[in-house]
Amino acid sequence: MTTDPLVIFTPSGKRGHFPVGTPILTAARQLGVDLDSVCGGRGICSKCQITPSYGEFPKHGVTVHDNALSEWNAVEERYDTIRGLAEGRRLGCQATVQGDVVIDVPPESQVHRQVVRKAVDGRAIVMDPATKLYYVEVREPDMHEPSGDLERLGDALRDQWGIPVVTAPMSVLRKLQKALRKGQWTVTVALHKGHQDAAHRILDIFPGFHEGRIYGLAIDLGSTTIAAHLTDLRNGTVKASAGVMNPQIRFGEDLMSRVSYAMMNPGGDVEMTNAVRAAINTLTVELAKEGQIDPSQIVEAVFVCNPVMHHLLLGIDPVELGQAPFALATSNSLSLDATELGLTEMAPAARVFILPCIAGHVGADAAAVALAEQPNLSPDLVLIVDVGTNAELLLGNTTRVLACSSPTGPAFEGAQISSGQRAAPGAIERVEIDPSTKEPRFKVIGSDLWSTDPGFAAATGASGVTGICGSGIIEAVAELRLAGLMDPKGLMGSAEQTGTARMIPEGRTHSYLLYDGTADGGPRITVTQGDIRAIQLAKSALYAGARLLMDEMGVDVVDRVVLAGAFGAHISPKHAMVLGMIPDVPLDHVTSAGNAAGTGARIALCSVAARTQIETTVRQIHKVETAIEPKFQEHFVNANAVPHATDPFPNLNALVHLPDVNFNTSSGGGEAGRRRRAANR
Repeated sequence: MTTDPLVIFTPSGKRGHFPVGTPILTAARQLGVDLDSVCGGRGICSKCQITPSYGEFPKHGVTVHDNALSEWNAVEERYDTIRGLAEGRRLGCQATVQGDVVIDVPPESQVHRQVVRKAVDGRAIVMDPATKLYYVEVREPDMHEPSGDLERLGDALRDQWGIPVVTAPMSVLRKLQKALRKGQWTVTVALHKGHQDAAHRILDIFPGFHEGRIYGLAIDLGSTTIAAHLTDLRNGTVKASAGVMNPQIRFGEDLMSRVSYAMMNPGGDVEMTNAVRAAINTLTVELAKEGQIDPSQIVEAVFVCNPVMHHLLLGIDPVELGQAPFALATSNSLSLDATELGLTEMAPAARVFILPCIAGHVGADAAAVALAEQPNLSPDLVLIVDVGTNAELLLGNTTRVLACSSPTGPAFEGAQISSGQRAAPGAIERVEIDPSTKEPRFKVIGSDLWSTDPGFAAATGASGVTGICGSGIIEAVAELRLAGLMDPKGLMGSAEQTGTARMIPEGRTHSYLLYDGTADGGPRITVTQGDIRAIQLAKSALYAGARLLMDEMGVDVVDRVVLAGAFGAHISPKHAMVLGMIPDVPLDHVTSAGNAAGTGARIALCSVAARTQIETTVRQIHKVETAIEPKFQEHFVNANAVPHATDPFPNLNALVHLPDVNFNTSSGGGEAGRRRRAANR
């Protein structure tokens, strides 16, 4: 029997088999994929643009051939001629299924567009930027004392500002003479000197006294999202903040999938490099527009990123990071011309600084967190957890700082979850389940009302209830445990075992019905046994990483926990502890640092001294490699239980009641099963 082609959508992960000739838009609608269309599939509105991906996809178990979609048709040709389609894009209403295919739905084609929740921290920073403005008066040329305009500008900077040596790239030399003469031999120059530079470099020149501002970008290049802050280099204020999805997600949701893509597809690393650089250029233009400045006023950028993103940004094949000993091409900080990285939407001579990496799996993002949170200056023992697709953990105090990474995967961000989505209006982000009635209530992004409050339907009318995001699924799973609907092993009970009709059978397992909007044309949102398993795997990896650091430190408890990262900022500490994501501490000892990596990037952008400081700090951090630690598996298995199989969690148990239930039906299940086992002893 012939099997219809498999269509896989990213970033949602939804998949299904469809007959040859099925339009991609039709497949998306049948699977509930968030793909926009205003014109009803007539090829007019272009809202349904998609990007097909070709090559080997071991994670998905498919090979996508060049003929996986139908050829371009006249509708697409006409649209491309009149309005233009970005390279690689197709119209989902026109492209039809011809074979197995992986389809990426870009953010602008999603009805519920991504809200990238990486907000800037209002932290005070001592301003000492690498790039500053200097006004100088330059001697006019003299036939009797021949010298070049650049040399006399250098003399003026030395005499008037004590700056001994300056250099200038060609982009500055080309405008130097006009600027000097227009300013009647007075100019303002933007001078850059990094912490390791021997000389000042002129990045731009303006006639006369320039009253305008210069700006820098602090960019947190994450596996899933790219967040950037347009920062005034005079006073450190943030002019605008924005974020986009990392387009590399169509090559793999996690880092090792992307490394695998580079291994399996010749030139795959170049594809991913080009994709992320294009996204950064687009983000730069958007930020400049939002900040109401000209992109040429952006003279500097600072990047923080994990090692795989670091290599792909630089255009370095990440293959070595996918196999022991996980060697980096370089772990030092880097200072480069923006044009070397293909970043063309800022000042022509703009400079880029990339923070140092700590080790092969602990990158510049972890270094930025260390810069922002300074665990090396903490008198008590602090565990800092930067929660993301790949979690970075730091444990330390004034005596010693340890670091590791843990492969949590994308489940915490709503991926691999049956009704999961990334944070956007309409996504469930808070959940409570009444332990007595087993009835839920929830909040969605975009409204402060609970679902049981009067006016909730009206308040959420525009967005609707669309799915569940990372913070919502964490709270949902924890609440199932607190309500006695899920046992410590993560098994959910039946309606008979739990006493609620919200437990619905799905094959040999059960799901909890959180929301049913089908009567109004909305989705049916459940928490499935598969969802719980995905969360268990993610939280077990996170906790196992923390336990390895605690083993290395020789402790069984920590004094406090700091949750960092875009997602970490929205996690409920109580629910995180019920789930067993983090070690047991008093709840008031769990705090959020917001986007600590982004804060670290902004600190490094605004302070040359901070760059020197982090160079020293990262060399003092000891890396623990989870991939080769023998006890990681033991910790991982024990952490599968909710909250934990062996660790006692006394602070948590003093705060909440965790029902003693067991839904293992193979041994009787529930209360009856326990009574039979007790009677047999």
